[in-house]
Amino acid sequence: MRKMKVIATNRKALRDYHVLDTYEAGIVLKGGEAKSLRQGTVSLSDAYGELVKGEVYLFNLHISPYKFTTQASPPPKRKRKLLLHRKEIKKLCGLVQQRGNTLIPLKIYFSDRGFAKVQIGICRRKRLYDKKEKILKEEVERKIQKIKKAAR
Repeated sequence: MRKMKVIATNRKALRDYHVLDTYEAGIVLKGGEAKSLRQGTVSLSDAYGELVKGEVYLFNLHISPYKFTTQASPPPKRKRKLLLHRKEIKKLCGLVQQRGNTLIPLKIYFSDRGFAKVQIGICRRKRLYDKKEKILKEEVERKIQKIKKAAR
């Protein structure tokens, strides 16, 4: 069984997008970014992935600079390369080129071996009526649970 320490999840992506497929990718970090990740100072809210010249990069992933480093820290929102197998990159390239699909990081975590990993998903934006339908279902479920609780 794999143990992983989840650092951050992208709840906004899970709310606004349908996740079609997920992939696990390593992430290239510089300087004190790994220590900063261990402290949990990361924001996934506006991050997205792109294919650039046959490689996958994450943009707008904000990792705050590590306070106790002696080296100059890299910019917090720099583009970061993701480490994937060549076959996975080719598959991602085909899926992302389809209309409406985007790469979005869903969570960042440390694997059981201590490597920083990103779970990226091929996502398609939800329509407004999908969101309203989900809200109505949740309200109905809450009312049913309330009635069941009162009946006990």
